[in-house]
Amino acid sequence: MKKIVFTFLCFLTVSLAQAQYDNWAVGFKLGEPTGINIRKYFNNVNAIDVSFGTYGGILSNYREYRQGVYRNVGVTFQAHYLWHHALFNSEKAQIYYGFGPQINSRRYYPDNQQNQPVNYQSNISLGGSGLGGFEYFLPDGRMSIFLEGGLYVELLPGPFFTSPNVSGGIRLNL
Repeated sequence: MKKIVFTFLCFLTVSLAQAQYDNWAVGFKLGEPTGINIRKYFNNVNAIDVSFGTYGGILSNYREYRQGVYRNVGVTFQAHYLWHHALFNSEKAQIYYGFGPQINSRRYYPDNQQNQPVNYQSNISLGGSGLGGFEYFLPDGRMSIFLEGGLYVELLPGPFFTSPNVSGGIRLNL
């Protein structure tokens, strides 16, 4: 019986040590965008990363856009397909990179509506974003901290409008 319990505990310990693979992670990121982050690891190389939150509050609250400006914070949704690799042959330090779609919703203030009672338009924008980052798993393997950066390139309605995506945060690996 002691051997069975010992074997079970060893198996559980190894499973928890590898918690970053084939599992889910949930966290919070601060920057562009700021919000909730969910990641699903598929194997030792790939993951899907989804973020939902605010956009334009830190790096670009007031920004020229088409024939007007953005003057507020909006809402964003991102999804990235990622590749990740061990850094310096250490499972605790990972680098990752990937790409995917991004959808934003912000108020757009066109120059030709400055004297109107409602001088803004609700604007939904669609584009792609690429990102790269660094993630460090704390010694227990359950928590990780990350820093990432990338670029958003809009396709509709303002083709080739660009905006940086830079954020850092913490994730709980389930």
